[in-house]
Amino acid sequence: MKRIVLFLATNLAIMLVLGISASLLGVNRFLTANGLNLGMLLGFAALMGFGGAFISLWLSKPIAKWSTGARVIAQPANATEAWLMNTVARQAQTAGIPMPEVAIYQGEPNAFATGATKNASLVAVSTGLLESMTHEEVEAVLAHEIAHVANGDMVTLTLIQGVVNTFVIFLSRVVAYAVDSFLRKDEQSSGPGIAYMVTSVVCDLLFGLLASIIVAWFSRQREFRADRGAAGIMGNPRPMIAALQRLGGIAQGGLPKGLAASGIAGGGVLSLFSTHPSTEERIAALQRG
Repeated sequence: MKRIVLFLATNLAIMLVLGISASLLGVNRFLTANGLNLGMLLGFAALMGFGGAFISLWLSKPIAKWSTGARVIAQPANATEAWLMNTVARQAQTAGIPMPEVAIYQGEPNAFATGATKNASLVAVSTGLLESMTHEEVEAVLAHEIAHVANGDMVTLTLIQGVVNTFVIFLSRVVAYAVDSFLRKDEQSSGPGIAYMVTSVVCDLLFGLLASIIVAWFSRQREFRADRGAAGIMGNPRPMIAALQRLGGIAQGGLPKGLAASGIAGGGVLSLFSTHPSTEERIAALQRG
């Protein structure tokens, strides 16, 4: 319930901020008496598309902590926490990035990396992962998350999301205006009618569905790259393969919607919409080198 409330509250706040920004900048006035102002519409679409994506990125770390209940290790309280801190520090140095925050959260086997920049990242592992894997397998999972940070995957996926969001908003309104104009061609009144609103909603859903396929494809490619990065950090692919084999044989914990693409494991009902490749595909890719 807490995750649902946070998700809804965050999205409402983002839409409120973007709506006010669009009004202040004037880019929400793309519908004119003379038709669509395409330049204004593109500005509106870019503001809403990139604005929402980057605000979500900026808020990603605090939201991740709150939604999962992750506890950042400020001072190791036991041998496991000390080992985690030392392992992440060593891997971060190998990858050439600043030391991320390290956190533990209660849950089924999973891990994730998040944060707006390489200098402000967070790597978190679940208690289930620590309990079900060997040290070497956990180390491989941590290396995978470190590789995500080093590759700048959070920013890359945000940029891709921003681009597709912009096109979805822009194209849906262009199509909606065209449909509305065609249906009202014999009327004298100006301004869009109900057809514009209905068509824009339908197009938002349809184009958004296609956009999610594109974003999911990029997400799967970054998982392959992070697996290769983990193999490089570890010195060979064997530990990452062992970790994936272990994940394939246990029930993996779900993450909040905004973190689903950041976890070590995940997926969707259909492969086209899956943020992660199958375990078998990832292992085969590592074995091929």
